[in-house]
Amino acid sequence: MTISYDVVGNGPPILLVHAGVADRRMWSAQVEELRHTHQVITPDLRGYGETPVAPKYSDAGDLLDLLDHLALTQVTAVGASYGGYVVQQAASRRPDLFTRLVLICAPTDNVEPDDALRALWSEENALIEAGDVEAATELTVQHWIGPEADDTARSLLRTMQRRAYDLQIPAHDVHNEEYPVTPETLTMPVRLITGAHDYQFFTASATYLQNHLPHPETITLPWAGHLPTLERPTEALQLILQCG
Repeated sequence: MTISYDVVGNGPPILLVHAGVADRRMWSAQVEELRHTHQVITPDLRGYGETPVAPKYSDAGDLLDLLDHLALTQVTAVGASYGGYVVQQAASRRPDLFTRLVLICAPTDNVEPDDALRALWSEENALIEAGDVEAATELTVQHWIGPEADDTARSLLRTMQRRAYDLQIPAHDVHNEEYPVTPETLTMPVRLITGAHDYQFFTASATYLQNHLPHPETITLPWAGHLPTLERPTEALQLILQCG
């Protein structure tokens, strides 16, 4: 395989795909519980954790290759933020492979970012262009995790985001082939989880999916920001496992 990943435990397979400000370490609390009842697969996407950037790749293609490599034919997939978008692409490409999806604060196609999110991205890019990676990292910690997060969660986010910058910034221009998302073909149950303290873009994405998926369920967490599995790990685990 060309991406790094862990597989632990035995039982029904569950794939956990990390957010775009994190890596597979964001799932560590959930993995410790799930490994007793499930086969848990946690990859690092390109440019995160232990997976280097490549000039040309497909995150969704990498996920599908990983599942084929593991000879899995049915899997539950959980994706946080950008990881949820990658899961949508992979499931749109191979819907027969996925028995259930859980999309946590995930973007989707056909929804435009809100002004506040665009402003944050602009500030982040300006800091990176100025060479102030530390400030860009702190900006992530300040804006991408909700008020329920403790110091340990914030420290982990800081470590993961800094690692992503260290891998991605020197890589310059890369091409990630994205597959089209076709919600109407995702006939498996899909749970959409949003946070009341998150950016409007992600709430709007969940609303769009709610209106286009055959079998959606939407849960809004009044306490959550963008990364509820880091903010309240135990409660978020139950939301992942609970059947709709």
